[in-house]
Amino acid sequence: FMEQFGFGCCLADDMGLGKTVQLLALLAYEREVAKQQGRKLPVPPTLLIVPMSVVGNWMKEGKRFAPSLKSLIHHGLERLTGDALVDAAHAHDCVITTFALANRDQETLQKVGWGRIVVDEAQFIKNPAAKQSLAVRSLNAPRRIALTGTPVENRLSELWSIMEFLNPGFLGTAGEFRKRFG
Repeated sequence: FMEQFGFGCCLADDMGLGKTVQLLALLAYEREVAKQQGRKLPVPPTLLIVPMSVVGNWMKEGKRFAPSLKSLIHHGLERLTGDALVDAAHAHDCVITTFALANRDQETLQKVGWGRIVVDEAQFIKNPAAKQSLAVRSLNAPRRIALTGTPVENRLSELWSIMEFLNPGFLGTAGEFRKRFG
């Protein structure tokens, strides 16, 4: 619903309430609708940025709840780079990578025409000046989603950082936000 109006959205449910399944359902649904409508162009891939500890879980849950989705893990020494990664991304529905690689492979990831960028455990971008936060915010896609059980842990500025990823400029600069709301 929010994406229809150009808003990025934050799904901030407690752990175990189904954020993963909800996102997988969205990806599968939009591809099914595109197929039913007979669209000639495929739905652009989604870039899913996650902590390393949950990469395997995303693959397992994807196979279980949305087996029709084609997912690619972008991680490890054998990962694709350059044009090979760009081509592979467009041949998949979802590319799963880590926050560290979003920073390290930022230049190549920027070359892909992403349909959506999703950050899981969005508190990983709560520090707006951290390299991984800057890298994630630099990636372009018309739609963005943040998944988190803890959108604010210690400071209100953490909320600004997540919202800046979702809806750039919506809450003003970090300084303006701090002055007005902090």
